[in-house]
Amino acid sequence: MITEKLHKIKDILPDHVTLVAVSKTKPNAAIEEAYNSGQRVFGENRVQELVDKYESLPKDIEWHMIGHLQRNKVKYIAPFISLIHGIDTPKLLKEVNKEAQKNGRIIDCLIQIHIAEEESKHGFSIEEAKALFEDLDSLNLKNIRLRGLMGMATFTDDTEKVANEFSSLKSCFDDLKPNQGSHFDTVSMGMSGDYPIAIEKGSTMVRIGSSIFGSR
Repeated sequence: MITEKLHKIKDILPDHVTLVAVSKTKPNAAIEEAYNSGQRVFGENRVQELVDKYESLPKDIEWHMIGHLQRNKVKYIAPFISLIHGIDTPKLLKEVNKEAQKNGRIIDCLIQIHIAEEESKHGFSIEEAKALFEDLDSLNLKNIRLRGLMGMATFTDDTEKVANEFSSLKSCFDDLKPNQGSHFDTVSMGMSGDYPIAIEKGSTMVRIGSSIFGSR
């Protein structure tokens, strides 16, 4: 079933959109089935689970940290992580840079923007994000490559609201891109319930779990 669902989603995704298969809470066997079907990018939201899976699964998997990341946990994933989606404070940015330097790596990151109504969601406001980018040089982040932005829409059946929130994230990305260079190319927005709207509004990366692996 995983293979069938995965292929169904890949068939409708545009070529420029990367699929992150959200494998959090799923057993290794489920990830291996998706892997054997050609999927290589997987997303986890808990550091310990991510480390355990990295150690026991094929080493050509690109692991993405998609959940809220605590600064004291960065050191555990710094040796291998491919992309951190949820950079939500300047302090976390500095910590990732420090741990990347220790590991002789440059770590790709996305800045998380708070576009939803729910207070529980993390992230910079659009104004804070723009101020951060204006101040980047002073932070001296030599071991981080900022690839773009990430955001989560309000959990609601109001598709117009969701579309407007995604549009605001894409607009912020478009405002920032001219000063960031060719590596700044990623808008990570859209999950199982809203990814068609996200793609319509300019997403280049979707995070899909339950539509591939089934509900948790």
